[in-house]
Amino acid sequence: MSRKKILITGGAGFVGSHLADYLVKRGSQITILDDLSTGSFANISQLDQNDSVEIIIDTVLNESLVEDLIRSHDYVYHLASAVGVKLIIEQPVKTIETIVGGTEIVLRYASRYRKPVLLTSTSEVYGKGTQIPFREDDDVVTGSTSKHRWAYACSKALDEFLALAHWRETRLPVAIVRMFNTVGPRQTGKYGMVVPRFVQAAMKNEPITIYGDGNQSRCFGHVHDVTEALVKILETPNCYGKVINVGYDQEITIKDLAETIVSKLGSSSPIEYLSYENAYGDGFEDMQRRVPSIERLQQLTGHEMKRDLNTIIADVHEYFLNLKTL
Repeated sequence: MSRKKILITGGAGFVGSHLADYLVKRGSQITILDDLSTGSFANISQLDQNDSVEIIIDTVLNESLVEDLIRSHDYVYHLASAVGVKLIIEQPVKTIETIVGGTEIVLRYASRYRKPVLLTSTSEVYGKGTQIPFREDDDVVTGSTSKHRWAYACSKALDEFLALAHWRETRLPVAIVRMFNTVGPRQTGKYGMVVPRFVQAAMKNEPITIYGDGNQSRCFGHVHDVTEALVKILETPNCYGKVINVGYDQEITIKDLAETIVSKLGSSSPIEYLSYENAYGDGFEDMQRRVPSIERLQQLTGHEMKRDLNTIIADVHEYFLNLKTL
């Protein structure tokens, strides 16, 4: 892959920009396609003058452009998507159209030109599942269509069905990655991402606001571990036609996360609580636990998640320090 031409949709986003950095270091020729709706040019400014990188500011819904790009590239990482619970609640139409429409276009032309594709999905697909850890072949349970909370999960599930349909019908080389909470430098708290939001508050000794009672738990993976996993998956033909969890499998409650960040940063931030209704509106539903099984990832690729939560917090803290403004 180091000498191949690679297309990254959503390449100016948090994960996409780190993936671009990683592939460039390996010697790949890459094209980044992003409309900057949730991504940022600042994330990829370090690549702007790199001869190995082409940056195109446009939408994945631009069908003729996407066809031309897929035809002229060897591999495709499809990361373009609406992101974050806050955005999903506020812009449900954009969420559904961007996710489903963009993926349909990418898969159609990847199938036409026989280009390997990695499709990023999400742990949200597991919905209200209670069987821990979450395994890729588990049944999933989501909420009512009247609850906007589930628009993202159902849209991503439809993406997965479509990708697997292409695999079954035409043997399109496509791998699906369900990413769990991914954290690291460049991630913004703008769309509700909890670690950068807590770190920024702690750095300013401002109140850290937890939504709900704080007993809900999550697992946090470092973006560098995740991007390395994405590359290994697309380079491994045995991953094609499969759904693969990518994430760290050590869980922590959100309350303990806040307390850990306060302690690590030597902050005086108080911890406050806000009901889901006040944060997101009436009828919001959340999941109590979300823990991945990463056996399939390890068995297929040998990949190990090496960076723990302490490293994540330290790296996020350093990133915001280097920005000099919060």
